[in-house]
Amino acid sequence: MQIDKTSFSSSRALLAQKIRSAQVDQFADLALEVFHFQATYNSLYRSYLELINCSVESVKDWLQIPCLPIQFFKNHRIQTGVWEPTRVFTSSGTTGQTTSRHLLHDDDWYFAIAKRCFEAQYGSLAEYCVLGLLPAYLERQNSSLVFMVDYFIRESSYSDSGFFLYDHEALIQRITACKRRGIPVVLIGVSFALWDLAEAHHIDYEGLIVMETGGMKGRKKEITREALHRIYQSAFGDRPIHSEYGMTELLSQAYAPAAGWFLPGPTMRVRGREITDPFSAPVYNRTAALNIIDLANLDTISFIATDDLGKVASDFSFKVLGRMDNSDLRGCNLMIDRY
Repeated sequence: MQIDKTSFSSSRALLAQKIRSAQVDQFADLALEVFHFQATYNSLYRSYLELINCSVESVKDWLQIPCLPIQFFKNHRIQTGVWEPTRVFTSSGTTGQTTSRHLLHDDDWYFAIAKRCFEAQYGSLAEYCVLGLLPAYLERQNSSLVFMVDYFIRESSYSDSGFFLYDHEALIQRITACKRRGIPVVLIGVSFALWDLAEAHHIDYEGLIVMETGGMKGRKKEITREALHRIYQSAFGDRPIHSEYGMTELLSQAYAPAAGWFLPGPTMRVRGREITDPFSAPVYNRTAALNIIDLANLDTISFIATDDLGKVASDFSFKVLGRMDNSDLRGCNLMIDRY
């Protein structure tokens, strides 16, 4: 299909403007607009819709929009329109494993979305000292998480902000210095690194937000989020531990300020589906596989069927309970096997 560059550019510009300022009550209509845009200008998604016999005209509600299995990010160049990426995010993986690749159209677009998602839950980013404890992520290239936290550090009004790899002593000294000065701190850490920190150090500061991003990376045994948070609380004070939900394939994030319930950013919604039926009606308030609608993925694909298991409430807050196993995934993989 030959793309009309003028029509494409004007459509994209209008949608991007709407997404930047999207309000909750506009999400449904905007999702349908993005669906029509991507069904027109994303050849992979258009072929997928044809494969599953989905007529674009038959989709009248954003809850009906088909989601592309997330595994496509591992084997296909997912792109809406024709453009050169400013960078390519890649997921982590063991040697020989195929990793996901997500093309980024515009760095400033990513920054604007990440900032809006954070500030929707926590207020002005500039008012926090941002500390990143992200070994494994810092030790490889093209991590979207490192890219986001690096931006948060630069947006902070405090020069104390920064990354720490394995120097726990320096990190504790920085938190202690902020405590003396009454500076609110957000410590964003990969799960295993925060666990190591909690085993070696104790600090109780009411102005400290400890935010785990998930990921043991084979460094620690896998335990429930609740058990992990209890370990953190024993070291950092008996207050809620926060969580961040994001992934290579998404540009938006969700945050859980307490109790493990994630609140999606303004550009993101999550809906449940039956584990063995990728095309089921939405599932609420019981264990389901998670579909994510990320309007910020305007230039790639906004409708993704993930491998995560969770529960979705009627207000679209959600919990993450784990990952589907190979037998569960088979239902989604049938479509990939045929493509």
